[in-house]
Amino acid sequence: MVDLSSIKEHAEVIGADGVHVGTVDHVDGNRIKLTKKDSSAQIEGATGTHEGHHHYISEGLVAAVEDDGTVRLSANADVAVTFEEEE
Repeated sequence: MVDLSSIKEHAEVIGADGVHVGTVDHVDGNRIKLTKKDSSAQIEGATGTHEGHHHYISEGLVAAVEDDGTVRLSANADVAVTFEEEE
């Protein structure tokens, strides 16, 4: 399991396929809160309206925090966004 305290604000969150999922706002308990400006709707295959509010990524989806600070998820981006949680 990844130590969420190693995740920094404004780090990029990418799927296992290297596709951008979002940007870290901050870690909130056992979830990563993404910035509002990132919309999951920009990801090909994502459905619904995701703009204008925060989304969260559960720690269970985090595969690694890379040396450059990038948060890599264990699922491809189009699948990961289906697991995003809202407030």
